[in-house]
Amino acid sequence: MRFRNLGSGSGGNSTLVEASQGITTTRILVDAGFSERELTRRLGLAGCTAADIDAIFITHEHGDHVGRSVAFARRHRIPLITSRGTWRAIGCDDFDASLLCLARHDEAIVLGDLQLQPFTVPHDAQEPLQLCLSDGAQRLGIVTDLGCAPDSVVKQLAGCHALLLECNHDEALLRAGPYPASLQRRILGTHGHLSNSAAAELLARCRHPALGAVVAAHLSEKNNAPALVRQVLAAALDCRQDEVRIADPALGFDWVALG
Repeated sequence: MRFRNLGSGSGGNSTLVEASQGITTTRILVDAGFSERELTRRLGLAGCTAADIDAIFITHEHGDHVGRSVAFARRHRIPLITSRGTWRAIGCDDFDASLLCLARHDEAIVLGDLQLQPFTVPHDAQEPLQLCLSDGAQRLGIVTDLGCAPDSVVKQLAGCHALLLECNHDEALLRAGPYPASLQRRILGTHGHLSNSAAAELLARCRHPALGAVVAAHLSEKNNAPALVRQVLAAALDCRQDEVRIADPALGFDWVALG
């Protein structure tokens, strides 16, 4: 199994996950928060087209995660997987029901060579689900929008061999920055976004000898900096700062293989 982030930030988020059993290959997009044209371009950089995508999993209805995914899925006949609450919030009445799969917390979904394990997180959306994916041997956790990490989230991520982990903001930068007080409270709240320090605490609780790649994602352009993320996560991982990987808003991150 391998994964490649296509871009992560307030302007859009999408991660491509691929698993193969030799004669078959399964590819899923986790979120698709871009225009159809931009998503096509970013898939092309990863060596894929829409025809290669077996499903799109939408974590929640915010624009930087859902983008034009419904139109993209409709155009290319790609199945959509999301929670009932998210689908209701998206508000699409003319999507082919045969292409829609409604996901629930902690109910596994088999998709070709992949098994998906959605799980609920505290975030200010209707029914947000983040995701663990497994090919039977390796396990990847994707958590890009959550305000805090209760024990239930730690339990879901336990045993993951790789993580794509939100590091949204540095608290000091956010408090001193240009955002109004109401927006600061939302981001800092238990249903907002993970700070660097909160992400490091979550990482420390999930860390185990078989945990390999950790990619920091969803960095705020105004309230964070890659150097700050590297400093905090390197301490949590007990590694060099230049070993900490960060998903770029424009470029994402190149393919990362598990195992």
